Amino acid sequence: MKTRESGMPDEGYWESFFRPVATLRLLSLSEDCRDVIEFGCGYGTFTIPAAQIVSGTVYALDIDLEMIACTAERVKRSGLNNIEPIQCDFLTDSLPSTESADYAMLFNILHAAESEWMLARASLSLRPGGLLGIMHWNYDTQTPRGPSMEIRPSPEDLRRLAVAAGFSIRTPHVDLPPWHYGIVAQKPV
Repeated sequence: MKTRESGMPDEGYWESFFRPVATLRLLSLSEDCRDVIEFGCGYGTFTIPAAQIVSGTVYALDIDLEMIACTAERVKRSGLNNIEPIQCDFLTDSLPSTESADYAMLFNILHAAESEWMLARASLSLRPGGLLGIMHWNYDTQTPRGPSMEIRPSPEDLRRLAVAAGFSIRTPHVDLPPWHYGIVAQKPV
């Protein structure tokens, strides 16, 4: 599954939009989390910081072989041994974690036409009580990047989709300056 493209910019420019450790902490990723599944790892911007926080494995999934290669190279340079970059179509291929991950990451990806199915797959990967971190571009035309406003979800859209997928909303809105917002949801126990 390839999402509706908003275009992936140069890695350095992309990285300038985020404060990964602060973002992950604000979205409730903590040392209490063991295994993490990241849907759409891209350059690995959040992969390495997540692996430094958690005690288990970060499964970094992406359909794009170039993104997996980039993430794998970053993993090699980091010296971390708790990351598994996996090239797969996470909507159709088997997931590396079924009802065992403590945390799932859906960052800048829920503009996809299959967003409901992505949320269902995230739920499938999480243990009961597991957390889902959602991050997306602000619903604002002033953002310097991101998908077009026609396909960009609002915070209300994402909360509604998460609830429809069976999640409860734990944190309805987190400001992630300068250009993003987040939501934390939880799979029922």
